[in-house]
Amino acid sequence: MDYITLPQTATAFKDIFHEGAAEEYNNAVNSAKQLVNSFLENNRTPFSGITPDQLRALFSQVDFDTPLPDYESLFREVEELYVNHATAFHLPNYIAHLNCPIVIPALAAEVVIAAINSSQDTWDQSAGGTLMEQKLVSWTCNEIGFGAQADGVFTAGGSQSNLMGLLLARDYFAKEKLGHDTRKNGLPAEASRFRIFVSEMTHFSVQNTVSLMGLGEKSLVKVKTDNGFRLSPADLEQAIKKELEQGNLPVAVIATAGTTDFGNIDPLVPIGEIAARYGIWFHVDAAYGCGLLLTEKYRHLLNGIERANSVTTDYHKAFFQPISSSAFLVRDNRYLELITHHADYLNPQENVFEGLNQINKTITQSTRRFDALKLWCTLRLMGKEKLGTYIETIIETTEKTANILEKDGDFQLLTHSDISALVFRYYPAGVQDDVFSDKLNQYIKKEMFQEGKAIVAGTRVNDAFYLKFTLLNPLTTLNDIRNIVSIIKKHGAAFMKQHLSPAL
Repeated sequence: MDYITLPQTATAFKDIFHEGAAEEYNNAVNSAKQLVNSFLENNRTPFSGITPDQLRALFSQVDFDTPLPDYESLFREVEELYVNHATAFHLPNYIAHLNCPIVIPALAAEVVIAAINSSQDTWDQSAGGTLMEQKLVSWTCNEIGFGAQADGVFTAGGSQSNLMGLLLARDYFAKEKLGHDTRKNGLPAEASRFRIFVSEMTHFSVQNTVSLMGLGEKSLVKVKTDNGFRLSPADLEQAIKKELEQGNLPVAVIATAGTTDFGNIDPLVPIGEIAARYGIWFHVDAAYGCGLLLTEKYRHLLNGIERANSVTTDYHKAFFQPISSSAFLVRDNRYLELITHHADYLNPQENVFEGLNQINKTITQSTRRFDALKLWCTLRLMGKEKLGTYIETIIETTEKTANILEKDGDFQLLTHSDISALVFRYYPAGVQDDVFSDKLNQYIKKEMFQEGKAIVAGTRVNDAFYLKFTLLNPLTTLNDIRNIVSIIKKHGAAFMKQHLSPAL
């Protein structure tokens, strides 16, 4: 058999990151840095306005069988296909979704994370990284108000953390109330009667989660909200009593600290009291609202979160971190034993590093990036207080924006926000009904996106279509808001003129 012999020189393997590739590495990183600088210097609008068909035409020229000759060619192609049309979340006139601008210490950490490429599953793959992650988990648990027994793990995002919370709730109930080991024996016969109580405004991922867990969407009991779209404790207790009367088994309640649409926080203290009174798991989805932990001025809005059995946090929503940077946290580390599995090749029970293997705390990730380094660098260089001032600025700008919308007769604001999301619609004189309003506001959203000068989101509330501001950028000023409002009015007026002008 003939073998191909490759020369064993650094030049032959210059594309692999190793001790002989420093020059190649610097060339590549410098080229990438130039591209990022171009993105910052040249972007003045959040979106280019390119259509899917126009972008597909550019991709039709790409041939993976023919490599490009150098980094200059490579990043020129990346610029044409991606960077020129990437949504610029850092611009103050992007106020659509839960995408925050990122801080530079975290961005610098990304370079280190990618290059060293640690995997956070076991101690022998990331010793210092393990302790960094554990210290950040302990810090966050302390900020929440958990005790010394608390623990957690970094995750890929809020959906994964919510899945872990509900999975623990299900298996904890099965073990403690039914004496059943779900991990070994699958779902108990009583699982068809398990019930999980959520707000009408709960995150969409929860419905997917209960399906993945084998409980089905029928296990979800949606509880009414008040005028501010916060879960009603009185209705929650009534719903629990009703399910008990029907012979069903209340397993968990999910409260939301920062609803996706409204940025409002469920009343955590009474919900926690109800959960404790009925002996059910209390999970708080604070993916959005966890940023309030950074500020003394607004921290009280999270009072009661310390009563939770488990908490979801998304640092990439509220701590100005690059995607992904999230965590799942529990009040008692013993809960995590419900998901721990020992593999002989990875984390055997006799492992001398027992207690240091982060894979014992997660369900869906073995190989896992060292995302904790981003938050570490951020807190060590900037500190909690500075980040907190950013959150305070965002909240205060949002409240002033709400006042602008309320005082303008052309708009209808649904509610004020505890954090930074406002749902409203353009509804000037001449709009006769919700059908016309839906078409009007959908047109505005579409035209704004295509124009690219400012981007807002849209949502449906009680079957009516609304526009939405999500403010996560402390650089967004009231002048920016007024400019966005004028853009909304411009497109709205164009639609009104087209559809309400009398025929000639």
